[in-house]
Amino acid sequence: MPSFQARVFHPEGVKLLRVDAPDRQSVAHILGVPPQHVLAVDELAASLPAQRLRSAKRFPLQLFSQELSVLLDAGIALLEALNTLREKESVEAVRLALNGVIASVEQGQPLSVAMRAQPQAFDELVCAIVAANERTGQLSSALAQHAKYLAWVESLRARLVAACVYPVMLLAVGGGVIMFLLLFVLPRFAGILDGLGNDLPWASRLLIQFGQTAGAHPFAVLGGLALLLFAGFALWRHEPLRQRLQATLWTLPGLGPRLRVLALARLYRSLAMLLASGVPVLASLRIVEDVVAAPWRPAVAAAAAQIESGQRLSEALEAQNLATPVARRMVRVGERSGEVPAMLERAAAFHDEEAARLTELLTRAINPALMLIMGVLIGGIIVLMYLPIFQLVEQVQ
Repeated sequence: MPSFQARVFHPEGVKLLRVDAPDRQSVAHILGVPPQHVLAVDELAASLPAQRLRSAKRFPLQLFSQELSVLLDAGIALLEALNTLREKESVEAVRLALNGVIASVEQGQPLSVAMRAQPQAFDELVCAIVAANERTGQLSSALAQHAKYLAWVESLRARLVAACVYPVMLLAVGGGVIMFLLLFVLPRFAGILDGLGNDLPWASRLLIQFGQTAGAHPFAVLGGLALLLFAGFALWRHEPLRQRLQATLWTLPGLGPRLRVLALARLYRSLAMLLASGVPVLASLRIVEDVVAAPWRPAVAAAAAQIESGQRLSEALEAQNLATPVARRMVRVGERSGEVPAMLERAAAFHDEEAARLTELLTRAINPALMLIMGVLIGGIIVLMYLPIFQLVEQVQ
């Protein structure tokens, strides 16, 4: 069903509403207003899934939760706070999402329902937190906790990205040097050494043949390299393949255990936030199933099934290998004392140090290994180029 954005006259002023309708003539009927009160109707983009995907990447959910929490704490009414956030926003996709939320709230719908109507901006995690707290008067504190959670996730991602910057730069520079040697230097050596014929070592002959081909068709080589990079990018965008690669990384010695612990820390922190907001355990597990890393999702679904059959959270997590020794004991203590959310939060904080250990592993192990590989490749090409010259000198002597 197409979506429309309508300007509607109300006694308190003109409002901008978003509505799904079969055609423009049905907008007034669906909104429940006289047709003459509908001032303008604009159809939204037809490619809504792509638009939602692009908007989801741009919507500042952490900033939204933080700012809305501050405004509500200051005593500003919910609708006025949402209008304030919309007025300061300059990104069109974000304004459209806030327009939809405001229109639903003005029609009397709860904030959680209004947010669920905008899935391109709000995931199920924040919607469940809002739904559990909007009637208890704890919405501002729950949103503040959600903002802290997103800040932790972003900080973790930033640390991992920063640890990967040097390896990526090393690969880029090393690859550039190798391409320079193969496409510029090697063809010139090939012309000098072509007269030696079969007296060259087989590896040098193979390298010189490649140099001659690359020198004669440099654009074909560059095009093939670009095609190879594009194919790698397309394979990376393939979700099943990416999940299989992630599962493979989790099996690597040294790196795998740290990645698993970081994924479990995110699971514990998500569960702690939902449980502290009043969401039941079973519903919390089903919500975080879409939040955790892909290799853990079947285990989380199985744990939810065990909870549904009457088992305790600690038993379900342990049975599905979702509990580290520290988390298992903390959750058991929390079940006896009634402080499960606090204990899950402490377990997540305990495992936060794995991020520092992982970045240290990337710095101390992977970076030297990449330098060694690049050095061997570049040095090997140079040696194979100069080896015929050394052989020719020996023959002259």
